[in-house]
Amino acid sequence: MTQTAPVPTDKPWQDPALPVAERVERLLASMTLEEKLAQLGSRWVGNDMDDATVPEENELNVAPMQHVFRAAGTAPLAEASRHGLGHLTRVFGSYPVTVQEGVDELVRQHRTVLDASRLRVPALVHEECLTGFTAHGATVYPAALAWAATWDPDLVERMATAIGTDMAALGVHQGLSPVLDVVRDYRWGRVEETMGEDPYLVSMLGAAYVRGLQGAGVAATLKHFAGYSASRGARNHGPVSMGRRELLDVVLPPFETAIALGGAESVMNSYADLDGVPAGASSWLLTDVLRGAWGFEGTVVSDYWSVPFLATMHHVAEDYAHAGGLALEAGIDVELPDTLGYGAGLGELVADGRVSEDVVDRAARRVLSFKGRLGLLDAGWTPEGSVSADALDLDSAANRALAREVAERSVVLLDAGRALPLLGEHRPALTRVAVVGPCADDPRTFLGCYAFPTHVGPRHPDRGLGIDVPTAWAALRDELPGVQVDHVPGCDVLGDDRSGIPAAVELAAGADLCVALVGDRAGLFGSGSSGEGCDADDLRLPGVQAELVEALLDSGTPVVVVVVSGRPYALGDVHGRAAGLVQAFFPGEEGGSAIAGVLSGRLCPSGRLPVQVPRTPGGQPHTYLQPPLGAPASTGISSLDPTPLFPFGYGASYTSFEVSRPRASSEEIRTDGEVQVAVRVTNTGSRTGDAVVQLYLHDPVAQVARPERQLVGFARVPLEPGEARDVVFTVAADRTAYTGPGLDRIVEPGDVRLLVGTSVADLPGWVTVRLVGPTRVVGHDRRLDTPVRTVAATDRPFL
Repeated sequence: MTQTAPVPTDKPWQDPALPVAERVERLLASMTLEEKLAQLGSRWVGNDMDDATVPEENELNVAPMQHVFRAAGTAPLAEASRHGLGHLTRVFGSYPVTVQEGVDELVRQHRTVLDASRLRVPALVHEECLTGFTAHGATVYPAALAWAATWDPDLVERMATAIGTDMAALGVHQGLSPVLDVVRDYRWGRVEETMGEDPYLVSMLGAAYVRGLQGAGVAATLKHFAGYSASRGARNHGPVSMGRRELLDVVLPPFETAIALGGAESVMNSYADLDGVPAGASSWLLTDVLRGAWGFEGTVVSDYWSVPFLATMHHVAEDYAHAGGLALEAGIDVELPDTLGYGAGLGELVADGRVSEDVVDRAARRVLSFKGRLGLLDAGWTPEGSVSADALDLDSAANRALAREVAERSVVLLDAGRALPLLGEHRPALTRVAVVGPCADDPRTFLGCYAFPTHVGPRHPDRGLGIDVPTAWAALRDELPGVQVDHVPGCDVLGDDRSGIPAAVELAAGADLCVALVGDRAGLFGSGSSGEGCDADDLRLPGVQAELVEALLDSGTPVVVVVVSGRPYALGDVHGRAAGLVQAFFPGEEGGSAIAGVLSGRLCPSGRLPVQVPRTPGGQPHTYLQPPLGAPASTGISSLDPTPLFPFGYGASYTSFEVSRPRASSEEIRTDGEVQVAVRVTNTGSRTGDAVVQLYLHDPVAQVARPERQLVGFARVPLEPGEARDVVFTVAADRTAYTGPGLDRIVEPGDVRLLVGTSVADLPGWVTVRLVGPTRVVGHDRRLDTPVRTVAATDRPFL
């Protein structure tokens, strides 16, 4: 918080009465080259850990090559700040500290930066916030893949607002989220961090997250720009072999949308190379597209150590200084988490004329403008005043209620089978339920890899989780009063120990019903079955869990299978034999209650799949966004059948919905026009529930091979039993645009089909609309979304 204070005569840039741009130019003019470069660097004090601090067996990386760069040595904060500093890295997110301890350390680091430097320009503070504020004791919300399963942008925005409010109160300026990578291969370990496999769904949810976080006063950081999720073989950091058209039509739209509709302040580069060019050294990506085509005016920050990676991993630079020059010229403004490439060596390259000082000024201007907008350049700014929380509860009752709401809306009922819901007037009474599986009584299996207990907690096992995370077993005991609910794990998530399977089968055989909770435990760089650096060979359940499920299905007792995971797994061998099937993507600290509520029937499930559930563990890719020769209809030409077990957008319910055939406001529009498409959705069941109405586009004839179906709109519609509402989509001709043979984005005349239903495979009705007029080349000013509204149904259809 900035206090009113006199402006020193030698520091006119501290005058808040002047425009930020003018203040920045005055400040730049007073800076030496070293001081300008310092604004582009960072310092991670929390990475200065030694064996005396952390037992060797708990030395787990939270960033790639962390040990290598720690061993390379970095200066103490005061020395690193002698010319100033751009960013302070993860003051709250590196150790399990209390709120007060974190505040005290933040103030100390701020004071060190100010006192060590001539100009006393404060540093920015950034933290991770993918599943909530990554800090000890902070609420762990569901993982991003679970947000996507809600299909609810408004809810995601509310969640992001809550996250940002807590962070801003503790003096955090920038959050390293959301992840806007579009899933291309489910084996990739970071699927859990994404919002699914469709660019429009990712776009709408991502823009909502940005609005929420930034509305609370914390800058959002879009990552990973771009192509990271399409690595060969789903290997973390693997090279990306992708044509320019796929990049433009599938991978880039969420980033463009979050900038245009969300106003995102920052972007983070990808680790991967695109057709041999590392993203961190791509001026086409970071400057031509991001700034030239899209008009982005914020800052680009490097993913952790991706600048030195240009030398050590990509081998496109001779050393750290050369890497820094490449990254800076390409368009990376700030090096995180520590300064290696943007240090003295880069200064020597500038002094020698090998790197222009203009690119240093360009980046410093962007960083200082951001600081100016936040008030950090004001004369009255103080470290103590930047923190407004005295005794902030990072896991408040309101936070937990919101985490519970997201979790409840994210659980996907795949198949009610013959056992679900467990309770009801027509259900046989249960006296004994066996709860089996490694995800039944381990709270960590609910948490994503960027949750603090998963990300940092393993280094400090004596500090516990820092939050209350009721397990599924505990939640089911509460959910089923009067029923004996017993538990045996059967096996671990990973490993080949089968010794517990007989006991699990014995428990199941003696029960009326068995609930098997299987799936993932998140980790980092091989320490888990899902998460950063935890990629999978195929889509079989990890470890020996498939054997456990098989044994339980042969026990003679009905088995409800609940998959708690960070990616979809192949369930073709389970479906049809299980008495019920449920998918929960890392549901966070309130996940136990959400799962138990869906199983019992207390909750009417309303989650929808943001990724498909495969039938078999091989046969990649499984994603739905495929041209004709990649779609299920083409299976006659190959021995591999890509038909999913459960398609994109699918989700069952304990009630039923009917969607009418769509109606269009016109059969013909111009290539710069729009059309309204309306359907009536009716709750034909006996329970209150939410329908998710989905609008898809099919382009029968185009200049390039296009996806058979592509999501262009959706609406979540709550309905009482018997209630009907009309859902009206306004579809601009721009929404039919695609990248043509000349790599221009075009809207062309011709027929398109608009299909409406409840999943990509359940689209009972469609309308054909003809576009007339000239082919248009469209750019960043095109319509990026499909507005939708619902109105009460009357005897007369809306259109």
